[in-house]
This record gives sequence, C-alpha cells and structure tokens, in this order.
Amino acid sequence: MDKNAAVLYLIVGIIIAVVTAQAVFFLVRSYRRGVVIGMDKKVLNKTILRAGVFTIAPAIAILVGIVTLSDKLGVPLPWLRLSVIGSLSYETIASGIVQVVEDADTYVTVAFIMTIGMIVSMFLPLFIGKKIQRGMIKIQSKDKKWGELFMTALFMGMISAFLGFVFGAVNTGLKGFIPVFVFLTSALAMAICGLLLKVTKWKWITDYALPFSMVVGMLMAIPYTSWIV
Repeated sequence: MDKNAAVLYLIVGIIIAVVTAQAVFFLVRSYRRGVVIGMDKKVLNKTILRAGVFTIAPAIAILVGIVTLSDKLGVPLPWLRLSVIGSLSYETIASGIVQVVEDADTYVTVAFIMTIGMIVSMFLPLFIGKKIQRGMIKIQSKDKKWGELFMTALFMGMISAFLGFVFGAVNTGLKGFIPVFVFLTSALAMAICGLLLKVTKWKWITDYALPFSMVVGMLMAIPYTSWIV
C-alpha cells in the first residue's frame, strides 16, 4: 500500500485549499466590517499581526507532528488531520494503536479512529453551545466575581487535562521526565519574558512571550532527549 499516493495528496490539497479560502474570506470580510463600523485600521492591523505571531509556535509543533506521524501513516493523512481539525496529542495516541501500517485495512482503521473522536467536537456545540453560553452569562450577571472564578476554574481544568500528558510517564524512569523538563523550560522562558516586561516596560513582549516560550521548549526537547535517551 502506498501511504503517499498522489491521489491522497490531491484529496488533502483540495480540502486544505477550501479551508484556507474560508479563512481568507472571513478575514477580509471581518476587516472590511471593522472599517465600516469605525474601528481604527491600526488596531485591526495590530490584531492581525498578533494573531499571526501566535500561530508561529503551534505551526512548528504541527510540522513536527506531521514529520513524526509520516513514518507510520505517510504525509497526506497527518497533514490533513493536523491542518484542519486535529490535535497532535490525540492523533498521536490514536495512531499508536498499531506499530506498523502496511495494508489498506489497517490504514483505514487508524484513519477512522483519528477522525471519529473529533466529530463530536464539530457537532456538539450546535446542540448545547447556546445553552452553555447563556448559563455562563447568567452566572456572570448575578455575581461578577463568582463568574470570573468560574471561568478561571474552567480554564484551569482544561490546562490540567493537558498536564496529564506532561506528567503521565514519570513513573517509567528518567525518560518519562523529558516532557516535564520541556514544560518547566517553557515556564521559565515565560517567567523571563514577564520579568523583562516588568523591568523594561516593553509592551511588545506581551505579543511574543507565548510563541517564544513554546519555541524555546520545543527546541530544548532535542538536547533533553539526546542527553537522557
């Protein structure tokens, strides 16, 4: 079986082109609408720049994920999953159900598992999204302080779910601490950015602190792995 067949590249390329066109379409429409309602073009341009900066580090992580999964699944399928509506942590776990993908049946099974879990996230908001939003607005309107605490708790719950992947393998030995070291390195880089902002008052640091911290963590994962493994 050819996991990098030209027809797969063609299918994936068409899908990604459609998604990209949608993003550009709404970006242009949003920008024009902002101008119509009187928003400052400098503010709009700065917002676009900030959003672009924040995509750098995640894009690098996605590229690393595609390279990592390509050995087992080829390039098209990981490229599609991680470019449209995928998650690197989820895709890695889903693809890990098999060691080697050599036949079409196994390939389809892995693709199905990688896809089926994300379908829920696409359609569930259609049924409960407005109800959840109304509930959150109601809580904030009754007690602003409690509403802020509730939102913070939700955010921390989401972060805690990701921390499970960071600390989940620490019982396997020193190798299992590599994600922890990467996490702490990124946290240290973020702390340094915070100190620089406090000392220098350079507001532009706030735009680059997060992607810088993520990139530093990913880069340091290379020497950590070579030293420990």
